[in-house]
Amino acid sequence: MNNVFKILLTLSIVVVSITNGFAQKNTDSKLAAQFYANKEYDKAIVYYQKLFDKTQSPVYYVRLLNCLTELKEYKNAEKLIKRQIKRHSYQLEFHTDLGNLYSISNQNSKSKQAYDKALKLLSPNNQQIIDLANGYLKYKESEYAIQTYLKGRRLLKGSYPFNFELAQVYNFQGNTEAMLNEYLNLLAYQESYIQSVQNALQTTLVNDGSGDKRTLLKTLLIKKIQKNSDKKVFSEMLIWVYIQEKNFNGAFIQAKALDKRQKERGKRIMALASLSVENEDYEVAIKCYNYVIAKGDNNYYYIISKMELVNVYNQKIVNSNNYNEDDLLSLEKTYQSTILELGESASTAPLLRGLARLQAFYLHDTEKAIELLNEIIAIPRLKPHDKASAKIELADVLLFTGKIWEASLLYSQVEKAYKYDQLGERAKFKNARISFYTGDFSWAKTQLDVLKASTSKLIANDAMQLSITITDNIGIDTTEAPLLMFATADLLAFQNKNEEAMWMLDSLKLAYPNHTIADDILYKRYQINYKQKKFEVAAQNLEAIVKDYSFDILADDAIYNLALLYDNQLDDKKKAAEFYKKIMFDYQSSIYVVDSRKRYRELRDEIKIIKIEDDVLEFEAN
Repeated sequence: MNNVFKILLTLSIVVVSITNGFAQKNTDSKLAAQFYANKEYDKAIVYYQKLFDKTQSPVYYVRLLNCLTELKEYKNAEKLIKRQIKRHSYQLEFHTDLGNLYSISNQNSKSKQAYDKALKLLSPNNQQIIDLANGYLKYKESEYAIQTYLKGRRLLKGSYPFNFELAQVYNFQGNTEAMLNEYLNLLAYQESYIQSVQNALQTTLVNDGSGDKRTLLKTLLIKKIQKNSDKKVFSEMLIWVYIQEKNFNGAFIQAKALDKRQKERGKRIMALASLSVENEDYEVAIKCYNYVIAKGDNNYYYIISKMELVNVYNQKIVNSNNYNEDDLLSLEKTYQSTILELGESASTAPLLRGLARLQAFYLHDTEKAIELLNEIIAIPRLKPHDKASAKIELADVLLFTGKIWEASLLYSQVEKAYKYDQLGERAKFKNARISFYTGDFSWAKTQLDVLKASTSKLIANDAMQLSITITDNIGIDTTEAPLLMFATADLLAFQNKNEEAMWMLDSLKLAYPNHTIADDILYKRYQINYKQKKFEVAAQNLEAIVKDYSFDILADDAIYNLALLYDNQLDDKKKAAEFYKKIMFDYQSSIYVVDSRKRYRELRDEIKIIKIEDDVLEFEAN
């Protein structure tokens, strides 16, 4: 029993001692950190010396060394470093500490010797090489870091070439050409690194305001392509650079050459076409699809290219909002000739649906559109999604012609069949909008509030916008009359009954001159005038919102659309830039901030170039 007691007593003493030791160490560490933060190095050094002696921790070593150098106790600092070198002979970065110490104590000859010695002791070990280079970089000795990586490359005999590390050091030095060459040499060594190289270059190219770095990279890539025609990675990189610049035509030229060289059958060209459409470069998209079509009808991408080409023609005409009836009729003929060649089948359903939309909403031949959409729905083996899309399209046309309840029935069918799909959400939104048109605001809002959580950003934003319109414009006395008049005008505008819609908006303004719906009236006027291509009047409506309702929910929409109007239709780049800038600074939570910032930067550079050219012309004239 006595023995057990003695053992327990001994263990208790040990535990207490360890606990006290930890507590003391913790106290010393806190005091040291406090004195160090206050720059009381003479007090901090006492604790860091004690802590380092006990633990040999690298953290305490660094703090202790910093205290000694701050107090200019260079001899003691030298002794500390040399002890570390002796204890850890394989960790060459301690030599860089010594080299730096000699440098700050004005012993330049000794500094060079210490730096050189570390480089001389380097062995073929990957981690030792990286650690030594980082040791040099800690003291901004970038040339020594470069020498370390280059020697490491030789020592490891190419098994790891340190291209990424060297590129970063060259970038730090501002040696762009050397940096780019390292990245390109890495791709020559291993093509699979292309994504990593692109990621590394992304920041460099984004911040390349002058474009000099991109120009140099393109020059180097062209040289690589000429010398290494068998390696496709350099062509892929050049295509990527052109895409970063939004130079889709340059990308097309390279992609076409690569497609021919590698016999790719057009896969790369198809991807570029899709990207060009996303960026509204329709001319390049047309070139891409025509290139693939020219490969012949046996090509895997022939049918999809024919269909997408018509879709691009459609977007080019419709999105410009600068078309006439001849353009629309020509587009209809293109649809019809393509359908005649490819046939009416399940695979061409999207093409048929596009023709129906053109006929209904632009050529106003709703009978033909309804007939065609019913034919699509009846196609054998049609994919369920394509059938549902055709039903939504048919419902849109029925709503356009005033058959509201028939439209609602079709929307409900799709909504029920695709409850957890974006297609179902789209149908649900359109049905909620019908409830809004017919004055059932409570039910419409219930449905819209559910759709705010949609995975589709477009549906979520539209749902939120309409929900806010309902909430904001039902007065304290719960009168719904003004909102019902506005909803009627909205439906009339959708049905292209623009004059009737305008008359209803005028009546609403006269009947309720001080109602909160005033800014919605102006915004709806803008939308109608824009559709009618009355761009100056459309701009006046938006400017009235900015002037009188800058605090309201539609303010950022008005400003952004003003920027687009001046940018694309009214050709006043300076004014457009001002409105983009206003979004960036005055409406920082707006969904338009990212696009505004991007376009503002582009316009800023364009305006500078125009100003320089104008100054030159003025100088020459004088």
